[in-house]
Amino acid sequence: MGIQDTPEEWQVTATVTPFTGNKTSVRTDDVVMPDGTVARRDYQVHPGSVAVLALDEAGRVLVLRQYRHPVRQKLWEIPAGLLDVPGENPLHAAQRELYEEAHVKAEDWRVLTDVYTTPGGCDEAVRVFLARDLSEVEGERFEVSEEEADMEQARVPLPELVQGVLAGELHNNCLVVGVLALTAVLAGDGVDALRPAEAPWPARPFEA
Repeated sequence: MGIQDTPEEWQVTATVTPFTGNKTSVRTDDVVMPDGTVARRDYQVHPGSVAVLALDEAGRVLVLRQYRHPVRQKLWEIPAGLLDVPGENPLHAAQRELYEEAHVKAEDWRVLTDVYTTPGGCDEAVRVFLARDLSEVEGERFEVSEEEADMEQARVPLPELVQGVLAGELHNNCLVVGVLALTAVLAGDGVDALRPAEAPWPARPFEA
């Protein structure tokens, strides 16, 4: 690779946590800048997430429509969820989310891409998986509540989703990153060139 992101940590002279929520918190750090001045930086501390681009044998992507209160919209998304336990294997979390949100399982898993959602104001890291060889899970569906109780589900051809992204009609970042990344993969070296499902993830280390 000609360019790549690299670890670096500037000196923090003071830190406080003015807000702690159910899953996330807000932290304020006083950070020493390269010129020696100190700047205050507020950001959300997040446990990390996983997302699943589930692709069926017909080349359709499984998507869910869910109300997102902060943006006051119902967004089409791919299945996703939090890493509920520190050090949790992200593959296991992704398999759980695909089952809970879509009642689907997959036999073939690859890492599609890793992203920081909003690195200027949040430390959330997301691992986006590609899941194939899909089948319905037998038995009763997982009981959902709150916003998830109103979710819709669809399977949409990949090119149609790409068209929606580029037209400014689809906005969920995991969906946007996932469908564009998969399009690049299929036009390039192919799925077999993707990283294995349990590839290392420095942003959220885990035990296999």
